[in-house]
Amino acid sequence: MTNDIYGPFPGDSARFPDKSWLDALTEGQRARYEELGTNLEVVERRIADACAAAGRARDEVRLIVVTKTYPAEDSALLAGLGVTDVAENRDQDAGPKAEQCRNLPLDWHFVGQLQTNKVRSVVRYADHVHSVDRVRLVESLGAAVVKAERADLGCLVQVALDKEAGEGGHRAGVAPADVLALADAIADTPGLRMDGVMTVAPLAGPLAGDPAAAFDRLAEIATAVRAAHPAATMVSAGMSGDLEQAIAAGATHVRVGTAVLGVRSPLR
Repeated sequence: MTNDIYGPFPGDSARFPDKSWLDALTEGQRARYEELGTNLEVVERRIADACAAAGRARDEVRLIVVTKTYPAEDSALLAGLGVTDVAENRDQDAGPKAEQCRNLPLDWHFVGQLQTNKVRSVVRYADHVHSVDRVRLVESLGAAVVKAERADLGCLVQVALDKEAGEGGHRAGVAPADVLALADAIADTPGLRMDGVMTVAPLAGPLAGDPAAAFDRLAEIATAVRAAHPAATMVSAGMSGDLEQAIAAGATHVRVGTAVLGVRSPLR
């Protein structure tokens, strides 16, 4: 990948005349750029149609492209296509990738289970952490942000809906009954900003296999969180297979990977 692609993009090449960075792409990079663009158009149509069906404005929903396991050059090409938000789930991959793409207009979302020994690294590049699920992690994130003297870190409480039915005890996320207490802890911690809630459609419990019902339950939880923390408006839910149901339930951010990046063998 030439260095040109990691510099600031002028924006969507269809709307801006300066295509000099496109000229620097190799044949393979250009083919990948076109593939990603085609996939993005399909996903964008799905989001727009889901918003229309739900009676919502398109600008109420933000697309986060989950770039985990894919190379930094894909993130750069996505930025060239107008993508503004990308997500990663492993710090060992995300850190170097974010550093390589540091000059690009991208917001970085950390969506994976986060161990406290990775916190100092994650706060170097993450704009949001979607996977906050325990007080110890809140404390570690706050201390790392303050020490780094960086802007406040946006945090979302990861809700494990299956834990409401006594399932999923070993999985990441906090039970619905404990969400408000954790939200309070985030809001009270210097360096952190309580931004909202996140979930993944559960694989166990009464909501398993019913993403529409799962996201409706998350919407109820999000409403309770906003009553206590009015600025916590983010509802991160929905992926490639269920983004329509998430949007219908009020998701403000959808996390889409496969539908944009494809199912080719990922580069590691």
